[in-house]
Amino acid sequence: MKDILIIGGSYFAGRVLLEKLIQEKDYNIFIYNRGNIRLNWKEVTEFVGDRDNEERMKQVIPDKEWDAVIDFCAYTPDHIEKAVRSVPGKLNHYIFISTTTVYQDILDLPIKENAPKLTDIQPELGPYADYGFNKWRSECKLQEECKKRGIRFTSLRPAIIYGRYNYAPRESYFFDLLRDNKPVIIPENKLPLFSFVWVVDVARIIIKCIGNDKVFDQAFNISADDLVSYRRLTEVLGEISGKKPDIQLMSIDEINEKRISLPFPLDSHLVYSGALIKRVLDFEYTPFLEGMRGTYKYYRMVQKKMKEKQGE
Repeated sequence: MKDILIIGGSYFAGRVLLEKLIQEKDYNIFIYNRGNIRLNWKEVTEFVGDRDNEERMKQVIPDKEWDAVIDFCAYTPDHIEKAVRSVPGKLNHYIFISTTTVYQDILDLPIKENAPKLTDIQPELGPYADYGFNKWRSECKLQEECKKRGIRFTSLRPAIIYGRYNYAPRESYFFDLLRDNKPVIIPENKLPLFSFVWVVDVARIIIKCIGNDKVFDQAFNISADDLVSYRRLTEVLGEISGKKPDIQLMSIDEINEKRISLPFPLDSHLVYSGALIKRVLDFEYTPFLEGMRGTYKYYRMVQKKMKEKQGE
């Protein structure tokens, strides 16, 4: 049995990973987070604490030889440094969940792992101005600290993640419009294009990386093969729901004037290559249509349960 420590892990991708690890039956699973969402699963040992509290980490996390530490919620170099320094025991492999937003906006698409990285914050992103830059700085800190301590590391950079438990209003934004029979407003331009990855594929890739020397001391994009535009997204909505969405095309200026908050950029690509990890792990991504079908099925199940609860 492999001992796995997950930092974060109760939300979205971390939660799906836990479900997959439990199914594998080869892992002793421990998680450390602030306990805002308690799982209370018999297969998972939960430790509650703030990752900034080094003494708490040393106090509650057991001293083990960790086959892998999987970090979902490091957002600054300081988070990485404290975790590497404070997790008791021997760390054999540190897997950091980073992001494709570490890259500069370039024209050479799809963006590969060796593309130029951010060199400063992005003020145009408002409250998320420092997100991508700090994730990149965190990757650099991970490499520095792990090399210093003889720990193998892997940075994984997912593109736009969708799927069950998603708390971000991405696919659910469109599902809600379908549910309420409201028009789906999209930009009249046929571009841009986006790269997505199903949350289940993210979990499957993480598991394949654990203790795998093929991924040691490297960084990888996680990005499915499909390139999806707003128009393709609406086609998929129709296929998975059996409904014909009421599509309304608007200019970007009109969308901005009306303050319609679409979940993806209106005039710029987010296109990344996930080919490297696919080749290294001999992995096949789930097609967008199939992943969205599963996601919509889960959404419908949740909606049904909510209606039943309201009717009690």
